[in-house]
Amino acid sequence: MDKRFLAILGGIIAIFIGIFVITQIGNDNNTTNTSNSQQKPTSHIKGEGKKAVTLIEYGDYQCPVCAVYEPTLKQVYDRFSQDIYFQFRNLPLVSIHPNAFAAARAAEAAGMQNKYFEMHDKLYENQNAWSNSNNAFSLFKQYAQEVGLDVNKFTADFAKKEVNDAINADLAAFAKTGQSQATPTFFLDGKYIENKDLSDANGNPSVDKFAQVIDAAIAQKQ
Repeated sequence: MDKRFLAILGGIIAIFIGIFVITQIGNDNNTTNTSNSQQKPTSHIKGEGKKAVTLIEYGDYQCPVCAVYEPTLKQVYDRFSQDIYFQFRNLPLVSIHPNAFAAARAAEAAGMQNKYFEMHDKLYENQNAWSNSNNAFSLFKQYAQEVGLDVNKFTADFAKKEVNDAINADLAAFAKTGQSQATPTFFLDGKYIENKDLSDANGNPSVDKFAQVIDAAIAQKQ
């Protein structure tokens, strides 16, 4: 074979590989219920956890209520970061939030470069922009660059089956709790906490209300 033919052949192969990756990204953005049964739920955790208490939030990146909770949760984290663990798990409600699963994939892909919570914050801070976009992935790549990710690796990881499986494992773990799908949903040391117990008289998330239930859990541990 001459070099010209080999070059043309190589170009054709590269084009097909590119089409495959793009197709996978498009097809898998909202894929659910196809999790590997051996896949464990995600374990994205921050905080020092000196009191051995864990607050788990099941959230949807496209959920407006979750975005409302975010500033309060950041204050709660600042207050209890040494005492407890904070964990986020995926609960994309794709029937009402069409870009939610793709956003969860973006966060999981960022996690493969140890930037999970950096992407988590970007997604909530810019929720209105990507939620209404017909090409949310282009914005996700922008956020990946802004938080210092290798964008090529991020793109490849976003398309991986392992990312899809991890999100579906979170969905399966939530189903086992017996709670109805709603976001955000909180568990403190495995105990379901109603949102009304974390809110003030006007129904707004409250740092003091979070503190009450966390302090009670810490006291029970002692």
